[in-house]
Amino acid sequence: MSYPALATRTAVVTGAASGMGEATARLLGAAGARVALLARRTERLDALAAEIGAAGGRALAVTADITDQASVDAAVEAVHDAFGPVDLVVNNAGVMLPNPVADGRIDEWTRMIDTNLTGALRIVRAFAGDLTEAAAGGRPADLVNVSSIASHVAFPDYAVYGATKAALTQLSTALRTEFGPRDVRVSAIEPGLTDTELGGHIDNPVLREQLGGMFAVIPALTADDIADLIGYTVTRPRHVNLRHLVALPTRQA
Repeated sequence: MSYPALATRTAVVTGAASGMGEATARLLGAAGARVALLARRTERLDALAAEIGAAGGRALAVTADITDQASVDAAVEAVHDAFGPVDLVVNNAGVMLPNPVADGRIDEWTRMIDTNLTGALRIVRAFAGDLTEAAAGGRPADLVNVSSIASHVAFPDYAVYGATKAALTQLSTALRTEFGPRDVRVSAIEPGLTDTELGGHIDNPVLREQLGGMFAVIPALTADDIADLIGYTVTRPRHVNLRHLVALPTRQA
């Protein structure tokens, strides 16, 4: 779909180097939004920014690690220097590292919590003032948190990942009580099986094979499907908040 209303927006997308973040940034840039691309992989960001620019859009590549506060602070400064305040934040960065809890993989637990929850909170803190300022000026203002159906559907050996996503969905609900009265919309997007590189980080061969089996029997969503859903969500009339959206492949129960 085409979203001409995005042409007036200034956006930040985390996890923009691949998958849903990359697709969302591309959609926003194609629609005319100024978009700041945040992720750790500089070369991927530079290539995406160049692609968006070549198509007539405006994109800023900002190398940032949302698990590091100093890195987030530097990213915020870079975004403000280039684009000024933002009115659309897509909290997309995330990592999925499943293993049985009994394996005691504290390294994985820490990485998921730091990225999927604490990292998202750092971004909220960094741009909350921008969003409330935009809303106070009568403009649309959106915070979109990309969660997962794992927030409410239990998958064996995905307990910690699911817990981080449940926390992100709950955070979105709570933030609406704080930001909604200030006319800032908060939306939680929960994709089901989606074809991204997220599963490539799994180091458990059994779980990796199981996930591959799901892709073999279920035609998965694409990153572009989720980007389109985000585009639709943030272009509704500003008094309409699509608060909680679950997107599944048709064949996924």
